[in-house]
Amino acid sequence: MDTTAFGRFRNLLGSKGEDGTVAPVHAPASSQELRQALMLLRDYEASGIGWFWSSDAEGRINYISDVVAQRLGSTRDAILGKPVQSLFILDRDEDDPVERTLPLILSARKTFVDLPVRAAAEDAEIWWSISGRPQTGPDGAFAGYRGNGTDITAIRQSQKDASRLAQYDSLTGLANRHRMGKRLNATLTAYQSAKRCCAIMMIDLDRFKQVNDTLGHPAGDELLKQVAQRLHRVVTDKNCEIGRLGGDEFQIMLPDIDDRGRLGEIAKTIITMISQPYQIEGSRCVIGASIGIAIAPYDGVSAEELVRSADLALYASKGGGRGQFRFYSSDLHSEAERRRQIEDDLRDAIEKGQMRVVYQPIIDTKSNKVVALEAFSRWEHPELGDVPPGIFIPIAEEANLIGALGDWVLKRACEEAAQWPGSVRVSVNVSAAQFANPGFASQVENALAQTELPPERLELELTESIFLSDRAATEEMFTALKMLGVRLALDDFGTGYSSLSYLQSAPFDKIKIDKAFIRGVTQKDNRNGAIISAIVRLAEALNMETTAEGIEAHDELEAMRKLKVQQIQGFIYAAAVSFDEVCEAMMSGEWVIEPSGPSKYRPDRRTVLRKVGLIHEDHRYEVTMRNLSRSGCMVEGLVDVPMGTSFVVDFGEGQLVVGKVRRSAGSMQGLEFEVPLVDDGAGGLCTRHRVSPYVLAQAGMPLQALPPGQYPMQMMQQGGMPLSLPKFGQVEGKAKAARLG
Repeated sequence: MDTTAFGRFRNLLGSKGEDGTVAPVHAPASSQELRQALMLLRDYEASGIGWFWSSDAEGRINYISDVVAQRLGSTRDAILGKPVQSLFILDRDEDDPVERTLPLILSARKTFVDLPVRAAAEDAEIWWSISGRPQTGPDGAFAGYRGNGTDITAIRQSQKDASRLAQYDSLTGLANRHRMGKRLNATLTAYQSAKRCCAIMMIDLDRFKQVNDTLGHPAGDELLKQVAQRLHRVVTDKNCEIGRLGGDEFQIMLPDIDDRGRLGEIAKTIITMISQPYQIEGSRCVIGASIGIAIAPYDGVSAEELVRSADLALYASKGGGRGQFRFYSSDLHSEAERRRQIEDDLRDAIEKGQMRVVYQPIIDTKSNKVVALEAFSRWEHPELGDVPPGIFIPIAEEANLIGALGDWVLKRACEEAAQWPGSVRVSVNVSAAQFANPGFASQVENALAQTELPPERLELELTESIFLSDRAATEEMFTALKMLGVRLALDDFGTGYSSLSYLQSAPFDKIKIDKAFIRGVTQKDNRNGAIISAIVRLAEALNMETTAEGIEAHDELEAMRKLKVQQIQGFIYAAAVSFDEVCEAMMSGEWVIEPSGPSKYRPDRRTVLRKVGLIHEDHRYEVTMRNLSRSGCMVEGLVDVPMGTSFVVDFGEGQLVVGKVRRSAGSMQGLEFEVPLVDDGAGGLCTRHRVSPYVLAQAGMPLQALPPGQYPMQMMQQGGMPLSLPKFGQVEGKAKAARLG
């Protein structure tokens, strides 16, 4: 028998049996024992160790210890008569699969022991462990509850801290991999029955390793904390959860979002926010972010399948040049395999003589004379043909091959430039990995000596990423290069990462204005013109030249001339050409190129050639799409289509959009979309929404992620309705009608 003060009092109420219930004691107590018990009760309550409560048959409090009233910021008199559940809140733990409520427990009129409850206090979080035993009157009727409680706030906080350590990242405070996986599993399981969607974003930081290696792990940790804070500022919805999976990899879960336009905007905002400069221990750091997006149930039904799809999309965004987002699509599987093949083959491409260098002219704005040629690497793969630099350059960076590739381009460009007639300069891009190499200046010196190219004819193009390295080493490299007599150009200036402080000490000869500021410069109320004008004036004050990149149309060229940009580079003059073409053009002396291109830049319309489906009433027609923009497309394949006809355009993979014929001539029709398309993150366009797998499941298909290709559209036809005849004629060999159903 328990002989403690509390135990002796409890023995008067009843002893706890082996099953945890409290058994009544039938031996009568003397008046002396009752007085002693009352004294013990008051001493026990006053000690703060525990307290007691009781209720009547209607569940109203008829006794409560003073300590409870005080903790609740009230008085006993104010509490007496209130329902028991008004004092206690039974919080359901998110890991508890059984949902319980205190009124339900009390209405069952059964004994309960050590039930954790939260006190109904507004100004503090207080936790109690309460027990209660139902009482009966002389007639055997239920007479209420008697019970006791103890304060477990400290224990609960300790458990909460331990749980947090197990579920949250100690560095950033974000959910860890375990919690993200557990919550994603639970969410997708619940959402299947409710036919709801859920998107996830996989985020990988670009250039984080360089910061970590240069400034040290403590600086890297501080950078991760700041990244977590920025993610919280972008993703504010309480239903969303942000997690750090480890290293520099993050994940965001976004329930009930399948609008790819909205997801794309969120991804762009995240990339912009993360890419803004950081101040770490007095150093300025610049990183980036790549994002892969997958949406359930379209891209995966289970958590494992959805994460795998998002990972594949992330891999594609990194391969597309980093600083991008990509949505998952079924063709990413073959793309990933192709990237792996490219990486393997790239390691031997230089030795096997598959690489070459081409040159894009840089033109003097006033005279149209070629003043420099920028060197670009090209890869002629024996099986894949010409591999675009936008594909193999990011792979080279990721595989640590960019240094070797850059060194080869430098040597070859110097060698070929030395053979050009005249004094036209050659401009060579230098990666951050090359610039950080202490022996880079010696490599430049050797290339100049071996090719006998005058140093003033070599221009090295550098991006702001070189400033992530040690400041002293960076300044030392600048000094060494300028002693050689080569020219230096700051590339991609104005993208948001460059700092004016760079220009105070870095001895640049030229600023290249990024093409992002060229787009839209001729549009009314666009601010890019003012920004370019400010850059030009800054360069003039610092005695630097200016070059505008990516000029394609005459209106852009005229705008650059008015803004006094000194040099132009872009398709308005020429694309990159071979070494032989350069030599041929320079044989007669100065190379002058007249501008040639469209009068106005049209960025939104893309020339394409692919099969799409047009659905009208009970029939599906296969046609050829000739071009595509956000607001419409041009198709070929049907005849006798009147103006105003509505079609459902099927792009495949569940992408449907309603379009109305606005132009019709012969077999060509121009369609205007009811809902504009959105960016797909890869330079293309996609629909905001797709056919839900839940809808396809209702039509008889199994519930699964959207398979590739186009699907049967029986769900568009009402059962029992007679089928109509085709309304439109077809161009033989180009279009084909298929009856639905």
